[in-house]
Amino acid sequence: MNWEILDWSTLDRLRDIFLAGKGGADYWRSRDDLVQYDATYGERIGWKWDAALRELLRLGWTPPSTSILDWGCGSGVAGRRVRDAFGIPTLRVFDRSRLAIDFACETGNATLWHEGEPVGLLVLSHVINEANPQELLRVARLAEAIIWVEPGTRTDSLALIAMREKLREEFHVVAPCTHRAPCGMLTPENDRHWCHFFAAPPKAIMANSAWVRFAQRAGIDLRSLPFSFLVLDRRPVIATATARLIGAPRLYKGYAKVLNCRADGVREETVQQRDAKELFIAWRKDAWNF
Repeated sequence: MNWEILDWSTLDRLRDIFLAGKGGADYWRSRDDLVQYDATYGERIGWKWDAALRELLRLGWTPPSTSILDWGCGSGVAGRRVRDAFGIPTLRVFDRSRLAIDFACETGNATLWHEGEPVGLLVLSHVINEANPQELLRVARLAEAIIWVEPGTRTDSLALIAMREKLREEFHVVAPCTHRAPCGMLTPENDRHWCHFFAAPPKAIMANSAWVRFAQRAGIDLRSLPFSFLVLDRRPVIATATARLIGAPRLYKGYAKVLNCRADGVREETVQQRDAKELFIAWRKDAWNF
């Protein structure tokens, strides 16, 4: 991509559509739309996927299948990231847009998925505010395992939690939850909270003049990206942690407030600096970013 000739009319149109949650099969008007998107906004989505995949690798989780279906693939960035992270040989894609399918097949060395074919590892990326919920559930129930990444907004997070609640009896929850119990975020006392995390971009990005200029023109913050994610597996899962930090810690003089998710609920907790000095050092370096 030549950053000097970015088509801002295209990028602005696409961003307005996505922010308004009014996506559809016709927002890709040409192959160049996908080229422009994939190199910019699509790459930022890729950083969210990198963060979620790093967490899965840290947990020691590996997919149960040698085949990926990137459903609602768009430019195909999610499927490519997952394939490369796990070395999975077969990548298939599906989208309402034929332009998107052709682009994802070309750039990802993928093939088109046809209805009725088996679904091994299902990859879903930024589809929850566009696709029909019943269609999403239908496809999800065909899979052996699911990796699902969405924007870190309150609305999208709650929609993803609703999907978790419908699927948790059929699947084991790998991440970000540490349990398979009902989501503690749904209680009245947690109404102002939502389940989200922050992906750190590649370290070199802040020194990349092209990305800095892009961020200034697009009005975005390069430093971190909020996202929500959900990983499900039909195989039993061995729990590796008892709590999960939601969002970011709020640091004060001598203590911090954190929102912790445990099997018995989601609650705000106070951590004293004197009891967790190394943790505070890490938090001040934004080490809570994925």
